[in-house]
Amino acid sequence: MDEFEYDRVRRHQWLAGQARADGVDRRTLLRMTVAAGALAAPFATMTTASAAPSAGPGIVKPLPAEWFVPRGTNAEMRWDAVAGTGHHTPTERFFVRNHTRTPLIDPDGWRLRLTGSGLRRGEVEFGLDDLRRLPSTRLNALIECAGNGRSYYTSRQQQPVPGTPWTLGGVGSARWRGVRLADLLHRAGLRRDAVDVLPTGLDDEYLTASGANLGRVRRPLPVGKALDDVLVAYEMNGEPLTPDHGAPVRLVVPGWVGIASIKWLGSVEVATEPLYSPWNTQYYRLFGPAHPAGGSAPLTRQVVKSAFELAPDAVLPAGRRHRLTGRSWSGAAAIRQVEVSTDGGTRWQPARLLDEPRPNGWVRWSHDWRPERPGPYELRARATDRRGNTQPDVAVFNTEGYLFDAVVAHPVTVAQAAS
Repeated sequence: MDEFEYDRVRRHQWLAGQARADGVDRRTLLRMTVAAGALAAPFATMTTASAAPSAGPGIVKPLPAEWFVPRGTNAEMRWDAVAGTGHHTPTERFFVRNHTRTPLIDPDGWRLRLTGSGLRRGEVEFGLDDLRRLPSTRLNALIECAGNGRSYYTSRQQQPVPGTPWTLGGVGSARWRGVRLADLLHRAGLRRDAVDVLPTGLDDEYLTASGANLGRVRRPLPVGKALDDVLVAYEMNGEPLTPDHGAPVRLVVPGWVGIASIKWLGSVEVATEPLYSPWNTQYYRLFGPAHPAGGSAPLTRQVVKSAFELAPDAVLPAGRRHRLTGRSWSGAAAIRQVEVSTDGGTRWQPARLLDEPRPNGWVRWSHDWRPERPGPYELRARATDRRGNTQPDVAVFNTEGYLFDAVVAHPVTVAQAAS
């Protein structure tokens, strides 16, 4: 069944005492049942919690200003820093999304525990060497924060939202290598009646601004998704994972919002009952006037986006040909076409696709432009995927600023060329 129907069934099971909500208060779950039509409870909009204050950003790798925009405990990739770098984002330039700070974990002592009522064999452990001895799988996939593009709700649509003010740099593509989660589940004796899989990270426990301790980051996956294409990864771009990107082992959940791809993976619970955590109840759902009173189903698929590989407010000389480049992607399907406008959206022309479009990845594109008149210009890129999803002019608002998919105006200045 689809995720919304699956979530509706889970909520009814919780009401019947057939589910477990780890770290989620009863009031929150009662509010959620409104969307399923189970109860008529009042709903108050939830706000995004912030991490507890720390002495620094908690990121291990260098963050040179020409590559990154620091954003609290996170680091946003600059798009002009990846122009010409190839299809995959270099690891040293890959964005960082941390709820707290990057932990340093000894790979020799690391263990992955598989536990829960959904396993016939009880608890099973794997070390890093155990994973490397198993048949490996390579996967090209994007990781993208659910809030990527969030700042445009405020700057472009005048709709203030809380949270990290990403522009479009909360995304990256890599070549991952590891073991299919399905293979580990079957080795651990997956039961036919298992319904949910709960991966948990080894980073610090997460404290809200009010001081509530939500525990370590964890978010359930339906067992169907876990058995489909989820990877337990130990390599990124041909090298062992680095600390900021989940070392020694992380999940990669293709096409889904980044919160599903748990970093610093330490345990996976497999359950015969539905599971909840704060990361699929309070957070990573859509709330607001256009959404159900109790919130949408938990976020899964990412939306269509496009970005120019060009600094905002770049200055380009008039009377010369400029090759504009960028990338477009969608969590639902491969990109079918990309269009570019150099006059603020009045006229559109097809961009040249530089890659064979594939699911779970972006496509690079180019468009040649020769501006003759000096002055300010607005560049725009608009993509359509093979399921017919096209970037709209305006993104549907939600109170947390997730899944921004609208066309973004990219300002540049054309200057008189020096004689």
